[in-house]
Order: sequence, then C-alpha cells, then structure tokens
Amino acid sequence: MAKADGAWYRVPVLWLGALVFVASLAGCLLTIVLALHGGDPPLAATGASVLRVPLDHPQQQQPATTQTSR
Repeated sequence: MAKADGAWYRVPVLWLGALVFVASLAGCLLTIVLALHGGDPPLAATGASVLRVPLDHPQQQQPATTQTSR
C-alpha cells in the first residue's frame, strides 16, 4: 500500500483557511466581551417610543455660532 502524498495536513491553503477561521471567531468573541463590559447609559423613557427607542430627541443646547466678518 502506497502512502498518500496529498494528505490534508500538507496543504498550506487549508492551514491558512483554518487560521483565518479561528482568528475571525476570536475577533467575534472579543467584540462581544468588550460590548458586554461597556454598557450604554439608559435613555429617558418619556413620550412615545418604537421598539423601546424614544421618538423625541432630548433638548440639547445649541452651540454658539460665531460669525466671521468679511
């Protein structure tokens, strides 16, 4: 019986594919863990909302506009 020269572990493209797959899974897990650690501040629940997102914008102070003289 002859040995198979084209064994799967001798194909570098498969190793590269496996490395990219593992790296993408690690990146997804890292993104999820970082997102869980950084919580969003709660929104004010006043007025109407759609899917728990408020429809009204909170009142924000407008920045002072500076006029340039010509």
